[in-house]
Amino acid sequence: MTSKSWDKSKLPSRHVTVGPKSAPHRAMLYAMGITEEEMAQPLVGVATCWNEAAPCNIALSRQAQAVKVGVKEASGTPREFTTITVTDGIAMGHEGMRSSLPSRDAIADTVELTMRGHCYDALVGLAGCDKSLPGMMMSMLRLNVPSVFMYGGSILPGKFRGEDVTIIDVFEGVGKHATGEFSDEDLKEMECNACPSAGACGGQFTANTMACVSEAIGLALPGSAGAPAPYETRDEYAIASGQAVMKLIEKQLRPRDICDRKAFENAAAIVSATGGSTNAALHLPAMAHEAGIDFDLFDVAEIFKKTPLIADLKPGGKYVAKDMFEAGGVQVVIKELLDGGYIHGDCMTVTGKTIAENCADAIRRDDQDVIYSINNPISKTGGVVGLKGNLAPEGAIVKVAGLESKVFEGPARCFDSEEECLQAVLDQKYEEGDVLIVRYEGPKGGPGMREMLATTGAIYGQGMGGKVALITDGRFSGGTRGFCIGHVGPEAAVGGPIGLLKDGDIIKMDADAGTLEVQLSGEELEARRKDWKPRETLYTSGSIWKFAQLAGPARTGAVTHPGGKDEKHTFADL
Repeated sequence: MTSKSWDKSKLPSRHVTVGPKSAPHRAMLYAMGITEEEMAQPLVGVATCWNEAAPCNIALSRQAQAVKVGVKEASGTPREFTTITVTDGIAMGHEGMRSSLPSRDAIADTVELTMRGHCYDALVGLAGCDKSLPGMMMSMLRLNVPSVFMYGGSILPGKFRGEDVTIIDVFEGVGKHATGEFSDEDLKEMECNACPSAGACGGQFTANTMACVSEAIGLALPGSAGAPAPYETRDEYAIASGQAVMKLIEKQLRPRDICDRKAFENAAAIVSATGGSTNAALHLPAMAHEAGIDFDLFDVAEIFKKTPLIADLKPGGKYVAKDMFEAGGVQVVIKELLDGGYIHGDCMTVTGKTIAENCADAIRRDDQDVIYSINNPISKTGGVVGLKGNLAPEGAIVKVAGLESKVFEGPARCFDSEEECLQAVLDQKYEEGDVLIVRYEGPKGGPGMREMLATTGAIYGQGMGGKVALITDGRFSGGTRGFCIGHVGPEAAVGGPIGLLKDGDIIKMDADAGTLEVQLSGEELEARRKDWKPRETLYTSGSIWKFAQLAGPARTGAVTHPGGKDEKHTFADL
């Protein structure tokens, strides 16, 4: 297709490239070397979360150049821009983690503002770290311009004394160091070998979970989620993504045409089947919110409940993303789920074909044990479970992949911040059978809904994983394992039951029944509620304060604006 055949009368870029009134805008475009022919073509935003903060993002700039090649080859004019990322592996375990979840919404906001301000016609978004993946996809659904998502790829596994390791092993190494199992030299050796390349954390943590979602929901090209970041094949997918977005402009096939409710059910199924991150139960509702679709934690949990676990991935299993890629990748998982009737095969994707058509040729090989047959799953129910009860009227979430027992009961040990709990763990001031309660860490109360990986990693490193439980109104890393229940709602900051607990209260989690209960009567909880007073926060200005004012409950994704249902227009139709 040549530039002369593009009709810009309904494309946003007409506002800056067409007619006498656009002369000042064109003058600025000429200054960057853009030709008249290029101005007559669609302007395609190529957004990346590139930065030098962490290995997750460092390869994105390279891949963006390949996307631009694809756009140009298909007679489009790419315009590259970047947005922020906050990388959880570095933000974890201290005040920096308060920035993590707000960064998801900041990414969506800044991509939206850039696209709106410059009237770009389409979007290819590249992301590599936990919150940047949902943030980028949220912006696509919000803008509703033709869009293709591409994952930057996972890191290669590290090696420590002959074993594959990930960053999670280093967090657990801190716990081993606290007990004396690891010397200073042991910990140093592990930290120097855990992360050997560019790419996001290698297990089925949040980044790889949301990468699988990008294919299952139809926003990414088939196979694009699999190859590790250093592999040159990623550049081939990047070129193809650039070409694909041009076809979407031609067809005017938009994200909301692709991501209907059935597509979100497919996304939840892939999370369950791969033992993915509990954070997906926060991000899928937030993405659905952008499209005006009601799809909350309980909707996600319903899919989790009936979808088998078929991928043996860390942290609950044995393998990392590179292993699943070599076993056939996300397409094989999707094909197994299709064959079992667990996902909708008729959902449209960015290829212009259905998800069933995309995966028709995927074959599960018998010479690998990373991806199990749907007829012989690792477990009949998924790797993640939703919970509800008098301790969590608005729900909670737990990853059960790798757990031998699905029931835990014990006395509460209450902490009003992660720091308090982490210090108690490092000092080994807790007992087997305890239920550690970490509260005032929700979206509003944190503020920022921090993850608790430093604490859970230390618990496992001390050999206490599975011997204690941890319950929070905050979040857990996708790398968390054990009896770790997050997203408890209502959160403590708004008077939720988790804020009313006292040391010694008996808590019971039953993942088979889907319940989370405290052995207190309604009368006792109500009496305690009368004595409860809101806590003051140190965050009284700035972006963390702003997030706390705007963020809704975890059940609906901790979203910060009214969403697609309240729209009077979408950017794509301006």
